[in-house]
Amino acid sequence: IYKKGKNQHSSSVVLFFLPQKGIHKVGFTATKKIGNAVKRNRAKRRMRAMFREFSNSLKDGSYIFVAKAGLFDTSHENFKNDFKKILKRAQAISA
Repeated sequence: IYKKGKNQHSSSVVLFFLPQKGIHKVGFTATKKIGNAVKRNRAKRRMRAMFREFSNSLKDGSYIFVAKAGLFDTSHENFKNDFKKILKRAQAISA
């Protein structure tokens, strides 16, 4: 996915996307650069919740979302806009 897929960056999250028919895989990552375990888990929870909001309109494929430190500085609305932007730029939204 990292080599063959598309990647898109925003201030709060990075998306790696590899289109594959009939496959629905998703992963959420938060490195130690983000902070301690509590902060990393919170970042993954926020990304999972946002993914659920868009999951019905996504194309088949493998997704990896990597949290950035800016995730904690953004409001829910800004994070939602960032998330939607990177999905559109990666051409991962079907409609």
